[in-house]
Amino acid sequence: MKISFLGAAQMVTGSNYLITTDTYKILLDCGQFQGGKETEKLNALPFPFSPSEIDFLILSHAHIDHSGRIPKLAKEGFRGKIICTRATADLASILLKDSGHIHEMEAVWENRKRLRAGLDPVEPLYRVEDAENSLQFLNPILYDQKIDLTDSISLRFQDAGHILGSSIVELWIREENQETKLVFSGDLGSKDRPLLRNPSLIEDADYLILESTYGNRLHEEPEKRVFKLMDIISKTIARGGTVIIPSFAVGRTQELIYELNKYYDHKEMIQDLLKVPVYVDSPMATSATEIFRKHADCFDEETRGYILSGDNPLDFHNLRFTKTAEESRLLNASEEPKIIISASGMCEAGRIKHHLKHHLWKKNSSVIFVGYQAEGTLGRSIKDGAENVKIFGEKIQIRAEIHSIEGFSGHADQSELLDWLRSFKKPPKKIFIVHGEPDASTHFAHMIRDTFDIETVVPKLYESFELNEYGVDLSKSIPKIIPGQAGELDASAQNMLRDLNVAIDRIHMLLSTDLSAKDYQILKNKLIQLEKDVIDLNMLLGDK
Repeated sequence: MKISFLGAAQMVTGSNYLITTDTYKILLDCGQFQGGKETEKLNALPFPFSPSEIDFLILSHAHIDHSGRIPKLAKEGFRGKIICTRATADLASILLKDSGHIHEMEAVWENRKRLRAGLDPVEPLYRVEDAENSLQFLNPILYDQKIDLTDSISLRFQDAGHILGSSIVELWIREENQETKLVFSGDLGSKDRPLLRNPSLIEDADYLILESTYGNRLHEEPEKRVFKLMDIISKTIARGGTVIIPSFAVGRTQELIYELNKYYDHKEMIQDLLKVPVYVDSPMATSATEIFRKHADCFDEETRGYILSGDNPLDFHNLRFTKTAEESRLLNASEEPKIIISASGMCEAGRIKHHLKHHLWKKNSSVIFVGYQAEGTLGRSIKDGAENVKIFGEKIQIRAEIHSIEGFSGHADQSELLDWLRSFKKPPKKIFIVHGEPDASTHFAHMIRDTFDIETVVPKLYESFELNEYGVDLSKSIPKIIPGQAGELDASAQNMLRDLNVAIDRIHMLLSTDLSAKDYQILKNKLIQLEKDVIDLNMLLGDK
């Protein structure tokens, strides 16, 4: 069995892992790369596999950095099954169509500039129609159901506690009368968060693919995050300002509504806030909130208690959902104090950019970040203390107060990740650390080795690993080079590329057979030589 890391490797975006068995090809997630321009260029590259050869896509949850290239995959030939939870299927149906709309609009804006510059137009990554077509492949199942995908592959979803419908993936793969269990954490949520259950505990795994978004950090205590939020809101309202909260439409927005609902239930605590409207200004967040209400079976016991008592935890006095662009525009035309919760969470698209343009320069306003801000995003620049930013081509000076409350993050922190690992009764032979920036992933890998004495690997993008019964990689990770990654190749480089990739595939195949110690070492030496050749080819491409 081979695992290839094709996204979210030493980065927090583009989740995509390929599992190749003797008979089947399985994708874990097919996420979109989000962040700066260089990162987003990865979306346009050809898939490093043939989409038509993928038998199953197992989707851990609906966030775009885990699902956002599914329409591109289907457009380019995928006809397999996408397995996910029911809530994930419902959320993906709105998120992917919204993503297609964004790609179409971005292509329109880009082509206006290209037309003026005399350049050929570009096509969007995919369209709304492509997103809609891809939904036919969704096959939702329930948590805790262990199902047979084939006679040699079984699957079970456990609750990851990250967003509604998010899953930990358990995969049992049988090859040559031997069963290997692979677990993919997906994005693990924090314990004791509003609305959702705690992440499920897993008892055993042979190999674990584990996220590390906050692998080098700890969150604030849950109680402190809410008091901090309300303190910032109170002070901003008192000085006549507006509170802007960039929030992911799925997950953080509903959690904020829930927390504000609890405060509005205690009117004596917030007399000054009772007249202040709270606007959820995101059509997608509005739709997502309705889906949350539909899947109340996924809620934790506290939230179910609210529902049974007759209290809607996702509604309260003064909560208003804006629908039209005109309603959104009027929010910025008004000088009244208010709270605006708007997508996107990293400020890269959507109505939030308009709100930031109108309020970043005002001293009496506040911006509160409640989620992770990836490198290269507008949100990261503002959070890191930029004095000014460009929004829609206009330079905006930052005079508003900027706050970050990471305790609202949907990801487990370092301590919670380590606690989750402690639940394993049979520890993994090897742990692959993914979905984290290099510093976080590397730091967390060392923490695991020191704490549990388990071998850890922090894969690079496009690295592949062969696994065997002893829990040892039979080869070094040899990344295949994807044509087009470094521009057009000349005939010599193309031939060298083809020969190297054929040789790598051939040796991987031989290593999966029974070998003597002598033959194994010969092949191992060949792989070492191939690694050097790959490095040489990379140098050649870099010189072009």
